Amino acid sequence: MNAGIGTALVAVDQVSDKKDLYPKLSELIIGALAFFILFFFMAKWVLPRLNAMLEERRGKIQGDLEKAEATRQEAEQQLKDYREQLSGAREEANRIIEQSPRTAEAMRQEMAKKAEEESAAIVARAQDEIRVERDRVFQELKAQVGELSLELAGRMVGESLDRDRQLRLVDEYINELGGLTPASNGHGRGEGSDGQGA
Repeated sequence: MNAGIGTALVAVDQVSDKKDLYPKLSELIIGALAFFILFFFMAKWVLPRLNAMLEERRGKIQGDLEKAEATRQEAEQQLKDYREQLSGAREEANRIIEQSPRTAEAMRQEMAKKAEEESAAIVARAQDEIRVERDRVFQELKAQVGELSLELAGRMVGESLDRDRQLRLVDEYINELGGLTPASNGHGRGEGSDGQGA
C-alpha cells in the first residue's frame, strides 16, 4: 500500500511541471480536426433538421395564434350580434307592451261589433219567425172566422146561403180588417159586423 502512495507522489511531481500543463501540438491538431468534423456534421445534418423543427414549431405556434385571433374576433362578432339581438328583443318587447292596450281595445271593439251583429241577426231571425207564425195564425183565424161567420149568418138568416158567395164576402171583410192597425181593431170589428149585418 505504501508503494501505491509513493507512485502517486511521483506522478504528482512529474505533472507539477509547467510544460505538462499545456497540450502538445499533436493533441491540438487532433482536437481541431475533431472539432471541424463535428462542426461539419452539425452544419450538414443536425442544424438543418433543428432549423426545420424550429420552423415547423414556429409555423404551428403562428397558426395557433392566428386561430386564436380568428376565434377571438368571431367571439367578439357573436357577442356584438347577441347584444344587437338583445337590444332588438327589448325594443320589440317594449313595442308590444306599448301596443297591448291598443290591441286589447281593438279586440274588445271587434268582439263588441261581432256580438252586435250576432244579436241583430238573432233578432232578425226571431222577427222572421214571429212574422211567419203570425201569418200562419192569421190564416188559421181567417179560416175559423170564415166558418163561424157562415154558420152565424146561416142562423141569422134562417136559411142556407150560397157558401162560395159567403166565403168571398168573409175574405173581403178579413182583408179589410188586415189593413187596419191593431189600435183600431175593436172599431173595425164594429164596422165589419154592421156591414155584414147589412
